[in-house]
Amino acid sequence: MNKKIGVYGSAVNFIAVVCFALSMLFGYDYASYFSSMFIAFSFVLMMCGYAYFAEKKVKLAGYVSVTFAVIYTTIILLVYFAQLTTVRLNDLTQQAAILLDFQQCGLLFNYDLLGYAVMSLATLFAGLTVLSQTKADRWLKYLLIIHGVFFITCLIFPILGLFKADSPAWIGVVVLEFWCIYFCPISILSYLHFSNCKE
Repeated sequence: MNKKIGVYGSAVNFIAVVCFALSMLFGYDYASYFSSMFIAFSFVLMMCGYAYFAEKKVKLAGYVSVTFAVIYTTIILLVYFAQLTTVRLNDLTQQAAILLDFQQCGLLFNYDLLGYAVMSLATLFAGLTVLSQTKADRWLKYLLIIHGVFFITCLIFPILGLFKADSPAWIGVVVLEFWCIYFCPISILSYLHFSNCKE
């Protein structure tokens, strides 16, 4: 069963990332918010899989990845659930919209980037748990660790105020599509990794 949780989590993650990419490409904001929630749910399953199957000498890295995954998921669920409920179903005042509406690049937008910064730390530590010498696992390890670099940009860019509501929308779409192209192989390789793990 433990193996299946990692395998199914990776499969759902891949599907959710693809749905997110398509939603962004076709401009369906609420579909992208919904699929982002499932990226978060499935991400926790993946990180728990890395922690469970980690060898003793890297077990702590697995626990750290789970901790960061839980923090990421908490932030992301709060942000996107607010978009699907409070923002979508209510007539917000201008000030409330600036803070809550994701499209306004305000408070919840910045929290979202904080969430993805923490997600990057989770993948960094998950990468440290992958010790297998197969070619697929080596690729997985490097992709997970390199994904940790996104921590810097996701943390620093909002602090520097680089994202504004009047910025061209296509820039954000291009950045997110690049992330999806990068993360899909992680989901696929994670699926293969867990499929080959021994209970």
